[in-house]
Amino acid sequence: MEKEQSICLNQLRHSAAHVLAAAVVKLFPTAKYDIGPAIDNGFYYDFDLDHNLTAEDLEKIEAEMKRIIAADEVFERIEVTREEAERQFKSIEQPYKLARLADIPEGEVVSIYRNGNFVDLCRGPHVPRTSCIKAVKLLNVAGCYYRGDEKNKQLQRIYGTAFDSEEALTAYLTQLELAKERDHRKLGVKLNLFHIDDMVGQGLILWTPKGTILRQTLQAFLTEELDRQGYVQVMTPHIGKLALFQTSGHYPYYKESQFAPIWNREEFDDLCKESVTCKALQEQLEGNPPIEGFLLKPMNCPMHVRLFASQPHSYRDLPIRMAEFGTVYRWEQSGELGGLTRVRGFTQDDAHIFCTEEQLADELAGCLKLINIIFNTLGMSDYRVRISLRDENSDKYIGDDQLWEKAEDGLRKAAKLLSKPATEAKGEAAFYGPKLDFIIRDVIGREWQLGTIQIDYNLPQRFKISYVGKDNQPHVPIMIHRAPFGSMERFCGLLIEHFAGDFPLWLAPEQVRILPISDKLIPYADEIHAKLKEARIRCSVDDKADKLGAKIRRAESDKVPYVFVIGEKEEKERTLSVRSRCQPDNAGTYSLDHIMQVLLTEIKERKLPAKMRA
Repeated sequence: MEKEQSICLNQLRHSAAHVLAAAVVKLFPTAKYDIGPAIDNGFYYDFDLDHNLTAEDLEKIEAEMKRIIAADEVFERIEVTREEAERQFKSIEQPYKLARLADIPEGEVVSIYRNGNFVDLCRGPHVPRTSCIKAVKLLNVAGCYYRGDEKNKQLQRIYGTAFDSEEALTAYLTQLELAKERDHRKLGVKLNLFHIDDMVGQGLILWTPKGTILRQTLQAFLTEELDRQGYVQVMTPHIGKLALFQTSGHYPYYKESQFAPIWNREEFDDLCKESVTCKALQEQLEGNPPIEGFLLKPMNCPMHVRLFASQPHSYRDLPIRMAEFGTVYRWEQSGELGGLTRVRGFTQDDAHIFCTEEQLADELAGCLKLINIIFNTLGMSDYRVRISLRDENSDKYIGDDQLWEKAEDGLRKAAKLLSKPATEAKGEAAFYGPKLDFIIRDVIGREWQLGTIQIDYNLPQRFKISYVGKDNQPHVPIMIHRAPFGSMERFCGLLIEHFAGDFPLWLAPEQVRILPISDKLIPYADEIHAKLKEARIRCSVDDKADKLGAKIRRAESDKVPYVFVIGEKEEKERTLSVRSRCQPDNAGTYSLDHIMQVLLTEIKERKLPAKMRA
């Protein structure tokens, strides 16, 4: 039923995108339109306009859309020849549609859709009539590059959403407003967690002291669990030889999403003297003939393979569980960058397990246990599991068919251990192996892939690594890739929104703030501060010359979990007046020793805020 509803909404939103384009062309007759698909929670359409669209323009466009919807225009599907389509779009001067027409393979049916006077190149399907679109709202406009290539012209992308009822739209817009309040980009600035600086570079995160505490605490939490499961920690460099990533397959398979290689200075100088063309240099970087170069690492796994290969191993050494918080780099286009969720440099909570065939099932079970611990501890129960498989008809995958089938079967068996059902998705596998992907739903229903577990028979073979088996013969180990967080940046971004900045005590960068109501009480505040620091509780004293109300509002705005108020009575009785954001039942007047034990227990048990446990 859920799938059927999704299909119906997709049709509705795709149809709304056509209505949007029709409205834009009506209001801006010289507009050139490109594509307008349905997306999660809405739709968009890309336009080439001489006019920079404003909020007032969106209001006018939305009003025109509602007029078209009220007119009850029919969505008419017409199959045409390629020549007829070409004449059609030439006559109305729509060059982007002609370019999209050229993308359609020869022999494939060409169809156009018409509603009123508007014509679009489209496969469909659509709802029967515009009046089926019961509720529509335009949300914003953003810049985008034609075909997603920043070398191309920048277009204007209008985003909107549509529903089958006004009630559903209202509920979504309410949720959207809630999400704006939780937006990690907004909260990250307000709570002083991270900074993005143009001089440093977009997509490269500067973590503030408070943000660093958040990251380090998460890392310590995961490291504690890794120690329990017998992982060893390793560290690898940020760059490696180009040949390393050519052997692994990451270059050139994913060269478009990687930073350009760094070549040896001597070789580059020689090439300059020879006046080598850019094309010839590119060919040499790709190995024809080879040029010695380096690459900012896009993945940690090839280096872990080389660490495994650095020493001989027997079956008695296996499994070897190798973990690293390793920073990797991807060339994301500027238009696709977004806060912490899409960056150019990020740290993976990466690990690779080298094991035998007999050990594989138990190791997969251990990986699943780890992910469950993390999600349960953080109260992240709204997620689904996807078994990402290869597409047999694609040439992007490496390795033997039988090994692929074995790996896919292994993940299907592992997925049965989960409490949640898993769905299969063809074509979503990594180029070297299938995956179990854990996809979290955020506060407005958007989905984000976080944790992943992958079985890999191919990289060990490509690097020719082995261990000595019970038969005294060399055997190729199986490699498991796993990352519960996925990336520290994206995970922190979603965690900020998940808690709306109200972190549980153990995660909060500042756990306690002490508020003396007058300057003469500062010595007592400092005494409490010293004892809390000694107990490794993160705290501060607000000794500004403000009234108590202002100090409380400041602590509330900074989302500090606990506030200790100190007045003359508290000083005399050697007590504290305690206020708590996340555990309201802990409010009251206590001795320092008592409340310290309460806090230390809450930290040790990693308690969630009371509202999340209800």
